Amino acid sequence: MWVCLCPLPGLAQILQSVPTIAAPASTPAHEIYGLSLFVLLITGSIFVAVGGLLTFVIVKYRVRPADPLHEPAQVYGSTQVELAWTVIPVLIVVVLFLTTARIIFAIQDAPKPASALDVTVIGHQFWWEFRYPKLGIVTANELHIPASTRFEPAPTYLHLLSADVDHSFWVPQLAGKTDLIPNHPNDMWLDPQSAGLYLGQCAQFCGIEHAKMLLRVYVDPPEQFASWVAHQKQPANEPATQPGSQDPVSAGRHVFESQACVNCHTISGTVAKGTFGPDLSHLMSRSTIAAGAALNTPQNLSSWIQDPNTLKPGALMPAMQLSIDENVQVVAYLETLH
Repeated sequence: MWVCLCPLPGLAQILQSVPTIAAPASTPAHEIYGLSLFVLLITGSIFVAVGGLLTFVIVKYRVRPADPLHEPAQVYGSTQVELAWTVIPVLIVVVLFLTTARIIFAIQDAPKPASALDVTVIGHQFWWEFRYPKLGIVTANELHIPASTRFEPAPTYLHLLSADVDHSFWVPQLAGKTDLIPNHPNDMWLDPQSAGLYLGQCAQFCGIEHAKMLLRVYVDPPEQFASWVAHQKQPANEPATQPGSQDPVSAGRHVFESQACVNCHTISGTVAKGTFGPDLSHLMSRSTIAAGAALNTPQNLSSWIQDPNTLKPGALMPAMQLSIDENVQVVAYLETLH
């Protein structure tokens, strides 16, 4: 399936910076946007017709000072009017139902091409895990997928799972909202035609920090996506561990590996193999931390490690209770994980 979208460049840049269905950039989103305009046209026409008739009646039949004060003529029943207000709404509902059903089946039953990229999406309280099973890549919160073209289609198929409670994957410019339900896998697909950053978030209340369970989808040109894949496949840029060393990076790795960090996080090539929290192997290749709640800067990393509640109240990551020096050292170490 392919739909060409050629909006004004300025408008596209503005709308691309906020979650909106008004600038669809993927076939499912185009279908949903077209359906929304069709529904708006019908419901808007009904509103105008009813509002216009109501205004006409109010103005034409309003009480005037010269009018005699008696009850107007009463009309009891009209077969034509009753048929009209029964048949017309039924026809409108049938048309809306059939149109909606056609769009739903067109999206859900679209054939999966051999060139499709598979990504497993796992929703956690309160962050996203992305696994690329055919590529051997695991990352978090920032999804990278290739742009698709008419001549080189490269759709992305998402297999949606939940690790705890109900979540919902929603990037309005790319597709409709699809829920992640424990023990009930769901699937959806995207085929964005324009490279860029598309924002979304969890659209199902999943706990205290539901509002900060954000999504960033980077649609890369094919060459740039291949470069990103090659980089993510590389082991983490690990300094040698030297216990007692004065080097902040080496000392930071020692602190990281001697604390509870290794029980929740994975860093390839180290003893850190935890899966409860995000994989940190290429942490510094991400623009944000805390599922998009803060920019990935040394200052925010330091605040996050010292006490996550300063950036994301209700986050499940505990305050690590490190000393000031240990905090500085761990941040220095994490900054090497490109």
